[in-house]
Amino acid sequence: MTDGFVYEAQPMRVVFGAGSTAVLPAEAERLGMRRALVLSTPQQRGLATRVAALLGERAAGVFDGARMHVPVETVAAAEAAVAEADADGCVAVGGGSTVGLGKALALRRALPVLALPTTYAGSEMTPIWGLTENAEKRTGRDPAVMPRSVVYDPDLTMTLPAAVSVTSGINALAHAVEALYAPDGSPVVAAMAERGVRDLANALPLLADDPGDRAGRRAALCGAWLCGACLGATTMGLHHKLCHVLGGMFDLPHAETHAIVLPHVAALNLPAAPEADAALRRVLDTDDVPAALAKLTALATRLGAPGGLQELGVAEDDLPRVADEVLARPYANPWPVGRRDLLGLLHAAHRGGTS
Repeated sequence: MTDGFVYEAQPMRVVFGAGSTAVLPAEAERLGMRRALVLSTPQQRGLATRVAALLGERAAGVFDGARMHVPVETVAAAEAAVAEADADGCVAVGGGSTVGLGKALALRRALPVLALPTTYAGSEMTPIWGLTENAEKRTGRDPAVMPRSVVYDPDLTMTLPAAVSVTSGINALAHAVEALYAPDGSPVVAAMAERGVRDLANALPLLADDPGDRAGRRAALCGAWLCGACLGATTMGLHHKLCHVLGGMFDLPHAETHAIVLPHVAALNLPAAPEADAALRRVLDTDDVPAALAKLTALATRLGAPGGLQELGVAEDDLPRVADEVLARPYANPWPVGRRDLLGLLHAAHRGGTS
């Protein structure tokens, strides 16, 4: 980071605390929502229905078709549901898939979004949108897609399985790791990144041992919020580019892909980013950051999460195609990565374990 910097605060209202789901009707009223369509995945239909009941007359119905990577077909179906319900806003209940769908509706129909996260994805804190069409995921930035209000209720994460909690948390960690060496970083982002990494690194082992640990749940959700805010304030790098290409090309689970890839990207990039490396060594209390991150990934694997891309069904013969797609439209990175380095990283992530 140079002596000068630019930091642009995002226009976002955050309500954090156990039981804060109860404020949803007041938040919807504050945003002027008279007919809010509640969005969810099929698996979160029950919670979405409870949220609709809580909203009462302000609820216009439930659309439970959210999917990973926001396929354009899903967005079209949601747009039809918005039109049929005459909705003037959306309440996105769930993780990155549902928040991503809310962002697509904000982008295409200028609808305000109120987010109620139930995982540690962090998407609700960013102006980044993504759409997948013909196995290719396109992303962009637009402040218009950001939720107007985010309600963080740690109680909603209490039933999140341990393996999902850890992989989702490592996904959040990736946001902060990349923010520490982003070209548009700042002291504000660095402070949020360090606190977010510390909170998650301390909380995830607790949740692995006891998913009902309430203090761990609060810390993990707070850390995810801060890490997501880091991603929203900086330019994405190689890690996110890789995960977007892999996810769009093979329809891979988002959090698990991030968890697998992160230690390998860190091993490749941190030698060229000494300030980020020093910050992560300090906050993780380690002399080897990639090994510390790999240890968290191993924790997820112990809980049943996949340990390598091969376990997600990616064939080794597919890796050159992934590398070509990444290199065709590269993201910012601490140093220029060539095809040989990228293929080495992908083969290591394919096998699993440390680089």
